[in-house]
Amino acid sequence: MTFSAAAASSPGSATRNKLDRKTVERNRRIHMKGLCLCLTSLVPPHYFSPSRELLSQQAQLDHTAAYIKELKARIDELQVKKQLLTPMSSDSHMSSPASTSFIVPVVDLRELGSSNIEVVVISGLAKNFRLCDVISVLQDEGTDVISVNVSSVGDRVFHTLHAQVKVCRVGVDITRVWQRFQELMPLAYLCEDA
Repeated sequence: MTFSAAAASSPGSATRNKLDRKTVERNRRIHMKGLCLCLTSLVPPHYFSPSRELLSQQAQLDHTAAYIKELKARIDELQVKKQLLTPMSSDSHMSSPASTSFIVPVVDLRELGSSNIEVVVISGLAKNFRLCDVISVLQDEGTDVISVNVSSVGDRVFHTLHAQVKVCRVGVDITRVWQRFQELMPLAYLCEDA
């Protein structure tokens, strides 16, 4: 029998090993709890239906996983939009300037919290929609337009509108606003000549 085998068989070392395992396990749990807290802190607070503090750790992780899946779907959707909006490199040198400046407007609508809405309209240089129509839809649906930013990148023009709900208790039906924008955008072809 060697010295280490004799030391391992003594009654004091068994208790020490048991305590060491308990300490290691406690430290592991504390570390995992800290990591879970860090992960859930990255999720916006309005995403949790009851307050984050009222949910169990498992429920917080479930909400976080759902939020990550939602972000992944949003990234995939935006990549598809980007591919649709980005002209093919082989076609770009053959197309005329008139054909590249006319782009069917694309509308992106996001709810920021419970009382704010962001609308992004992407169009071509030949502005083929009326911004006043977009503002009218937002006002008709119970919001006040707070700011409008316009920027151009290449042959694209980005119109970003921020709106705030007039009456928070009543709110805004986002799906109805989206449907009205979809009805409005086919009319954009008529604005090209105006």
